[in-house]
Amino acid sequence: MLFDQHPGRFAIVATCLLSLLTSCSKEFERFFAADPNLQDKQSISAESATSDSQISKSEQLPQDFPSQMRYPQAQLEKVESLKEAETPGKLTIWSSSDPTNFILSFYQEAFESNNWKIISEPQEDAEGTFVASNQEWEVTVSIPYDRNNNSQPVTETNRSLTEFAIKYTPNTEPATAQKSDSEPEEPQQQPDSEPEEPQKSSTESQDFSDLDQVPQQLRQYIEDLAALGVLTVEASNSEDNPDTQSSKKFEPNQTINRRDYARWLVAANNQLHTNSPGKQIRLASATAKPAFQDVPSTDPDFPSIQALAEAGLISSPLSGNATAVTFRPDAPLTRENLILWKVPLDTRQVLPKASVEAVEQTWGFQDTAKIDPKALRAVLADFQNGESANIRRLLGYTTLFQPKKAVTRAETAAVLWYIGSQGEGISASEAQKLNSFEN
Repeated sequence: MLFDQHPGRFAIVATCLLSLLTSCSKEFERFFAADPNLQDKQSISAESATSDSQISKSEQLPQDFPSQMRYPQAQLEKVESLKEAETPGKLTIWSSSDPTNFILSFYQEAFESNNWKIISEPQEDAEGTFVASNQEWEVTVSIPYDRNNNSQPVTETNRSLTEFAIKYTPNTEPATAQKSDSEPEEPQQQPDSEPEEPQKSSTESQDFSDLDQVPQQLRQYIEDLAALGVLTVEASNSEDNPDTQSSKKFEPNQTINRRDYARWLVAANNQLHTNSPGKQIRLASATAKPAFQDVPSTDPDFPSIQALAEAGLISSPLSGNATAVTFRPDAPLTRENLILWKVPLDTRQVLPKASVEAVEQTWGFQDTAKIDPKALRAVLADFQNGESANIRRLLGYTTLFQPKKAVTRAETAAVLWYIGSQGEGISASEAQKLNSFEN
């Protein structure tokens, strides 16, 4: 009735209600409309998924990749196909949080345990390049990998990783890759007295014609060991006058190989402990089953090398290391192996547990992280031998150990001159005096 009396007011109220309903309708449409930002995010997510799919596809390991070369703690970063001299091959780039010496040790053992022929390997540093081959492949392992030749940008994440590259190509000379496989199958019929031959020469005094080339601080070590007949050399050194002992050359600055060191180590220990049979290393018999595939019983140094393996002084399948099936007798001896094989003869005890930090705090070496983990324990135990430590006779004072550096014949003599713990060991000089009293 109110509106009947005032029709103008009814028109005004009706107009306001219609405007309010229109406004609410628009708000409802806006509320239930699709979110444009959500559509953008979905688009970005789809693009990211496409990109991830492409990366995953590019990082697939080639089917022909040699399985023995796969480092377990590494991630594949890149694969490139390449052709060099019309020979197909591939380059794979990897990254790992492990240090370079761990990766280097893995590949060294992988090549040895799988009978690869090592063409070249790092000598002085834990960083470098391995080149090896078998009947199927030639492989080059570069540790670390130079990113300057890589298009991938360096980030804070990959800067902390160790990057290395593995290039593999088909081997064009398969006949030479596994030459040593047949060596252990050669006839092993040898006289029972043959293993004693290395001992015969070790009892004769040796005179060398080139000791003037020896550094003065190392000369006495060589002269004392030579007087005990320890430092046997190859017969080829005296070809001009084969019947003249004095014509032999010691070649003090020449790199010593692993077979010569094994022979000298056994001879030195047995000569210095000639009156202590319980401390001597028993030479192996020719009938013993070879511990290493590349040192058959017909090898002239088999008695010494096999003896070290059977005594547990060098790593082999006999000591529980199933991957150490080769000895590499003609490879250069490194400083870390020089100490690793010798220290157990000094301490006659289980080597202590060791860490990079412990060795750094004792010796103070700047390159401790480059020492093989197996050799760290021997290096630490050597420090505990005080002034009789092998490293002190070998290097004097130094802040660099250079564990992968090859050892010379003269340096080897310095290490072998004394065997035993401080105050309870014996030197080659003392052994000479004891022998002179007995004679």
